[in-house]
Amino acid sequence: MSLVGFSSAMDVVAWRGIVYTIFILHFVFPCQLLLLQPLVSALDNNPGNAAELLERVSRSIKVKRYSEALDDLKTAIEADPTLSEAYWHRASILRRFCRYEESEKNYKKFLELKAGNSAAEKELSQLFQAQSALDTALSLYDSGDFTKSLDYIDKVVLVFSPACTKAKFLKVKLMLATKDYSGAISETGYILKEDENNLESLLLRGRAYYYLADHDVALRHFQMGLRLDPEHSELKKAYFGLKNLLKKTKSAEDNVNRGKLRLAVEDFKAALALDPNHLAHNVHLHLGLCKVLVKLGRGKDAVSSCTEALNIDGELLEALVQRGEAKLLTEDWEGAVEDLKSAAQASPQDMSIRESLMKAEKSLKLSKRKDWYKILGVSKTASVAEIKRAYKKLALQWHPDKNVDNREEAEAQFREIAAAYEVLGDEEKRTRYDRGEDIEEMGMGGGGGGFNPFGGGGQQFTFHFEGGFPGGFEGGFPGGGFGGFNF
Repeated sequence: MSLVGFSSAMDVVAWRGIVYTIFILHFVFPCQLLLLQPLVSALDNNPGNAAELLERVSRSIKVKRYSEALDDLKTAIEADPTLSEAYWHRASILRRFCRYEESEKNYKKFLELKAGNSAAEKELSQLFQAQSALDTALSLYDSGDFTKSLDYIDKVVLVFSPACTKAKFLKVKLMLATKDYSGAISETGYILKEDENNLESLLLRGRAYYYLADHDVALRHFQMGLRLDPEHSELKKAYFGLKNLLKKTKSAEDNVNRGKLRLAVEDFKAALALDPNHLAHNVHLHLGLCKVLVKLGRGKDAVSSCTEALNIDGELLEALVQRGEAKLLTEDWEGAVEDLKSAAQASPQDMSIRESLMKAEKSLKLSKRKDWYKILGVSKTASVAEIKRAYKKLALQWHPDKNVDNREEAEAQFREIAAAYEVLGDEEKRTRYDRGEDIEEMGMGGGGGGFNPFGGGGQQFTFHFEGGFPGGFEGGFPGGGFGGFNF
């Protein structure tokens, strides 16, 4: 090879070396510096760099960027396994998220490096308290002691582990169990602000709206969750369960409007059976059922349904009125008056309630008067002749002269029989009695209210029967009559 050729080859090699050097300086070194800067800073034992990293961690924690803080702490610890402050920060963050086992390891590592640190020892003690409280709260929830479980979550777990998702969801479930639906909505709202696609929060928040009978909003939450996960079993169950409830309710109401009352009764009962715990909706189902049963004349069943509604909402005026009407059907006059009087006091301007109350009071008053038809053993449609025959028969049967061995009872029965005939045997008095007028207040007897067929210092009556008594007792009973009565 000539000297010229050799020189040219050497020039090419030299230029290649220069190019590689430039590449290393302008690409590889900058990449290394970017990727390894945290490690270099931590490893060079420069207190300024460590302090700057920990300050960045503190800033991340303040704005709740916990993932960034944990990444920085991981980098720092990998760079310098003796950087005690990093372990303490990481232990604190993990405790907030109730990642207790990992947190405990980091506290213990810090205490190995900084033995006797009272602040760290205190935080480790708090970790154990929170861990124990969470386990206790879960056990109490399973056993049905919701109030006590909620105390453990609120007063211990979320104090020491405020970012614990498991505790937050348990708290929402406890609020639902204790019927604090507004509280459950607020708690899930905070979770959804951080993660708007959180399925558990959408489910629980939808349930809270459901139990407040805000069904449209509940459906929207269930639908939103199902769009994210169409196969989510709990969301599907909640969504289709609510749709079925609304369908049954509408069917019941439609049948009422169409006059198909018996079908409406079945629909109301079917809707109530779907979720006995849905009180905010069931109160209206019970009321609707009660009203239909009143129309059907099923007083006893109607009383039961209206009572169920009032057990849920004791101030539901319409249920009180309907129960009063139902008690009239069962002839519970006093109960009807009591319910309708309470309703009238609650709504003094409602004339329909006052009319119902007057009707109940009249029925109560009538129930306490003598039933002359029953005493004579005749129907309310009996003719004058039937009434007269019944009286003659009973008067003969209970005449005291014929009942020497039970004279007192016979006298009492005879008075009742005579008083009954005094009213029913007179067409005008009978008409007024049938209208519900108080015959006794007009000066009539009434069996002890002033009427005394035996004299006793009072007015004496003489009854004359055409044809005499059956059996030939014409002109009086054997023995010369009784007490001034001539038959």
